[in-house]
Amino acid sequence: MAVQVSSLEVVKSAAKKFVDFVNNGPSPYHVVNECRKVLTLAGFKELKERDHWDVKPSDKYFVTRNQSTIIAFAVGGKYTPGNGFSIVGAHTDSPCLKVKPNSKKNSNGYQQVGVECYGGGIWATWFDRDLKLAGRVMIKRGDKLEHHLVHVNRPIMRVPHLAIHLQRDINDKFSPNKETHIAPILSTCVYEGLVNKSTTDEVSSSDTASEETACRSDSHQALLIKLLTEEISCEKQNILDFDLHLADTQPASLGGALEEFIFSPRLDNQVSCFCALQGLVQSLKGSSLATDPNIRVIALYDNEEVGSQSAQGAGSMLTEHILRRLSVGGNSTSFEEAIPKSFLLSADQAHAVHPNYSDKHEENHKPALHKGPVIKINSNQRYATTAVSSSVVRLIAEKSSVPIQEVCVRNDSPCGSTIGPILSAKLGLLTLDIGGPQLAMHSIREMCCSSIIHQQTQLFKNYFETLPSVLESVAGAD
Repeated sequence: MAVQVSSLEVVKSAAKKFVDFVNNGPSPYHVVNECRKVLTLAGFKELKERDHWDVKPSDKYFVTRNQSTIIAFAVGGKYTPGNGFSIVGAHTDSPCLKVKPNSKKNSNGYQQVGVECYGGGIWATWFDRDLKLAGRVMIKRGDKLEHHLVHVNRPIMRVPHLAIHLQRDINDKFSPNKETHIAPILSTCVYEGLVNKSTTDEVSSSDTASEETACRSDSHQALLIKLLTEEISCEKQNILDFDLHLADTQPASLGGALEEFIFSPRLDNQVSCFCALQGLVQSLKGSSLATDPNIRVIALYDNEEVGSQSAQGAGSMLTEHILRRLSVGGNSTSFEEAIPKSFLLSADQAHAVHPNYSDKHEENHKPALHKGPVIKINSNQRYATTAVSSSVVRLIAEKSSVPIQEVCVRNDSPCGSTIGPILSAKLGLLTLDIGGPQLAMHSIREMCCSSIIHQQTQLFKNYFETLPSVLESVAGAD
C-alpha cells in the first residue's frame, strides 16, 4: 500500500518533526530530555522512584532512571488494580564512539582522544566524518552533585583514513583495528603549551577534593576539558566524571529527489522512540482515556545495543518494579492478574530490502520502504512475535488503515534481537516485535522513508486507544 497523494503533507509534517527530534538527541540523555519536554507540555507529572506514588485514574506521569531511560504512563479512567498494561517499548541508545575514562592520547604531534566502540557499529563509516561531542557531565557545586547535559555542536574531532597510496588494498578489504585505528584527532600539539596555560587554574593545597578532581580532569586533554567547562560554565576542578558520546555534526534531513527519504544518524532506534512518544500523546487528545480500563505505557530504555543488562536496561527489574507499583491497591495477586490482560509492542527498526544486496533477504520476506511497519518473526525466539500477538496487531493496523509487512531472516543468515524477548521472558507478557524499514542500520548515517513516521505513530496511537477491546475479542484467550 503506497502513500496516498492526499496524505503527503501530513507525512512530510510528521517527518520534519522527527528530524528536529533526532537533531536534538545526540545522546540517550538528550533523547530522554526531549521526551521530558514533550510529556511535560502534554500535562504529564514527573515522579521519582524513591518517593511514594499516589497514582490516580485519568492522570499522566513519567519517571526516569540514569537520565537515559524514561517510562511514561497514562492511567485509564476505568483502571483498577489487576487490569492490564498497553505497552510500547523501544531504546534510546545507538552504536557510537564513547570517550574513555582516561582518554588523553598523544602521537607524533597530534592530540587525540581515546574512545570505546559502543555497540555493533559499522565503524568504517565513522572515518572522515566531522564529529561533535554530546552527553552528560557530573559536576560538584558546594556540597551538591549536579547532572548537566552538554552538546558541543560543532566539528571538533575527526578519524581520518590512511591514504590509498599507503594501503592499496583498502577497496578490497578494510577492517580497522578498533583500539589503534579509531582514535579521533582533537588538535595538534603545537598549541599544547598555550592551551594548558590558558586552562590551568590555581588549586588550594588545603582542598583535598579539588586536588583529586584536578587530577581527574588531567586524565583528558586540557582542550577537551576546556570545551566542557565553557559549555556548562564551571571550573575544571568541579568536573567529577562524565559520559560523553561522539556524534556526526551533519544534521538529519529529508532527502531524495522527492524528499521521500530521511537521511539521519540514530534512526535505530530514535524512530521508535519518537513514534511511541507521539502515539501516546496523540492518543490522549480525544476522550478514549476516560473509558480505558488499561494503563498506557511507553518504556524507552538505554543499553539495548549492548545487551540491556544494566540497571537502566530492559533486562533489569525496572519494568516489573514500576508495573507492580501501579498494581498496588488491589489484592495480593493484582500484578499477576494484570499480565495476561497486557500486551507489549517491542518497537525497533527493521531491515528494508537493499537494491544492491537483495539476495541477503529471504525471497518471500523483503520489506520495502513506504509500505508500512514490519512485523518481525523468528522461530528461534530472537523476536517474541507469536501468531496470537501478530493477529492482534494486524487487526489494530487494519482498523487504523496502516499497511503492515513482515520479515523472517534466511536460514543461513544470523538474526539480531530486541528488548522483546527479554521483557516477554521476564514478565510472561504477550509480545510482538515490530519496526520501521530502513537501510544502512548501525552506520553513522542511516536511511529510511519519510512515510514511516506518520504510519507508525498512527499505529501506536490506535493501539493505545483500542487494545483492550481487541484483546477481549480473542477467542480462547488464556
